[in-house]
Amino acid sequence: MRCLLNDFKILQKVYDMILYGNQCLKHFPKSEKYAMAADIKQSMYRLLRLVIEANKKYHKKTTAQQMDVELEVLRTFIRLSADKSLKYLPLSKYENWAKMLNEIGRMLGGWMKTMK
Repeated sequence: MRCLLNDFKILQKVYDMILYGNQCLKHFPKSEKYAMAADIKQSMYRLLRLVIEANKKYHKKTTAQQMDVELEVLRTFIRLSADKSLKYLPLSKYENWAKMLNEIGRMLGGWMKTMK
């Protein structure tokens, strides 16, 4: 069975999302750079770590589920940072970031479906 992780396609998507995300986080207010921005960074890097871990493991189902949870946590953080009451993230940057996360989610979902 051929999976997406062996091709490193999902790894490249996560890598690109982190590069974009770090650029967005530079524009957060100073008061949030060590709070919400740090939490978002930590979540992005955890997702990257899980992708690498899943690629190296023989039994991948649990790690894929952890990736799915971490992806949802990251989506929630980013949605919160773009909320109109906070406005740490401009709408255009939120839309681009959300598209990247959705693409990663579709790839992960398809991969998880092949494992069932």
